[in-house]
Amino acid sequence: FSDPMVDCLGELGKRLDISPFYVSFVLAPFASNASELLAAYTYACKKTEANMTTSLSTLLGAACMNNTFVFAIFLALVYKQGLAWQFTAETLSMILIQWIIGILAITSKTQTVFTSVFILACYPLCLFVVWFCENILGLD
Repeated sequence: FSDPMVDCLGELGKRLDISPFYVSFVLAPFASNASELLAAYTYACKKTEANMTTSLSTLLGAACMNNTFVFAIFLALVYKQGLAWQFTAETLSMILIQWIIGILAITSKTQTVFTSVFILACYPLCLFVVWFCENILGLD
């Protein structure tokens, strides 16, 4: 599954003349987390406070777990393979958003519409931080 998906995302980026990072950052999470998205949608359709909280908590937990796990693997590969470091902007962006979401998750007992909008806003914020770090600060 992963090799064809990586090839497909890479080809999509080439054809649209978009950086592969941005294509994979936007599309890959939807493809790899389809089961969590479907489960959260099923809970959300019941429209009770408990089910909405479960729905949003499911998505929040999946996002934090996936980001932490993938980030650890990424750092291990860079270290073990001796790869050149060219990911400062992306790394800073992910760490910043992880901290924001983590603090929000720890401090919130119930997920509200405001919480979900705030979490959703972190997605474009992360892309903006990458753009800002690369284009304004000159980080790689």
